[in-house]
Amino acid sequence: MKILQEIKSGTQMTHKAYSSKRYRSLVLILLTLVYGFNFIDRQIVGILAPFIQADLELTNTQLGLLIGLAFATFYTVVAIPIAWLADRYNRVNILSIALATWSAFTALTGLANNFMQIGLARMGVGIGEAGGSPPSHSIISDLYPKEERAGALGIYAMGIPFGIMAAYFATAWLMGADDETVNWRRIFIILGVVGVGLAVIVRLVLREPIRGAMELENYDEVTKPSFNESLKTLIRIPAWWSMCLGIAFGSFVSYSFAAFQTKYLVLLDANFNFQTLVILLGIINGTTYAGGAYFGARFADYWSAIDIRAYGWLPAIAIALNLPIGVLSFWVPTIWFHLTLTTAFLLFLGIYLGPSFAIAQTLAPINMRAMSTALFFFILNMIALGGGPTFSGWLMDVFMERDYSELESIRYAMTVTCWWFIPSIMCFLLVARTLRNDWDAADKRNLALRGV
Repeated sequence: MKILQEIKSGTQMTHKAYSSKRYRSLVLILLTLVYGFNFIDRQIVGILAPFIQADLELTNTQLGLLIGLAFATFYTVVAIPIAWLADRYNRVNILSIALATWSAFTALTGLANNFMQIGLARMGVGIGEAGGSPPSHSIISDLYPKEERAGALGIYAMGIPFGIMAAYFATAWLMGADDETVNWRRIFIILGVVGVGLAVIVRLVLREPIRGAMELENYDEVTKPSFNESLKTLIRIPAWWSMCLGIAFGSFVSYSFAAFQTKYLVLLDANFNFQTLVILLGIINGTTYAGGAYFGARFADYWSAIDIRAYGWLPAIAIALNLPIGVLSFWVPTIWFHLTLTTAFLLFLGIYLGPSFAIAQTLAPINMRAMSTALFFFILNMIALGGGPTFSGWLMDVFMERDYSELESIRYAMTVTCWWFIPSIMCFLLVARTLRNDWDAADKRNLALRGV
């Protein structure tokens, strides 16, 4: 109870401070930076995979488990009780504690000497990162009205490409003088220490916003639902459920892509300078992926003002374009050709982030927003992060056992993996079909909470 009281304590923002455009922009930037650190940690394992695998003598299946299931299981399960806390207590405190926790375990990752030790460290990272997105999504939704929410959450989603870009740049900067001196342990330790410092800044700068201020006059009078009630309410919203599965199946491919891309490119051309390669990948992620997330969210806001079904149509179109691009990118003969296709792949990949995040927040009742994000990420990460790299890594070992070369095994495994885009497209089309009714129903629920 003492811990809960400490989390619950904290100065809530006054309405004047809350309405300041400058302050809410500062909050959005800082939350995006925190989200970026979330993805620095995830991406760095995939970037350094060839060196970690060689140092610890891991199989492809173990590497896939390390990047995927070992992390995702704890990340998704722990997120649910943390979301329950975030719907009731001080979200800034929860976020800063979570950031400090996952950063500390990131540093410990660099001290691991075998698969068991690094697996436990990744589990600890997953536990910490579980407290990142639910309170952040909830805070942003209390700063921006629903007409601007997709755009704001789209900017927040840019933490993904910026975090990935920073991971590549950090690797290039810290790796050493040449490809043979990549000290992956030092990279993890330095990133962990920096993350702990950022957690202190978050706690000192941010203040808890007024809950439900965009829709309610007095959130404190709203009944806080039980976990079972939240779960039953959310899964009965067809567009919410379809969106969760749509982004999960789409991200199944993207997480697999990120986990094994570096390894594939090293095998494709062993003479290509590794430091140059990670810098190029960082630039591509920081421009095209970020651009897709930003302009996709802005276009979704514009198109949805004409027809709300755009939140489903836009992701479906983008993912349909990515299916052939993703397959072809693993069969081209040169790294430069692969990077060209990767540029288009990441541009379309970023488009579905803003619309999906907006659906998760807008369709959920105000008193279930953090829980909505947690359940959304539970579905997303158990399927995508837990399943994608694990499935692809296992499939590579299957092909290698059948006497395919390691390069061929990655090509065939990733070709099969890309076909998971098809159920993603179908789910987003279902979102478009059901969203209009669910959007209207969400408005009615919020009016009911206000007693109107």
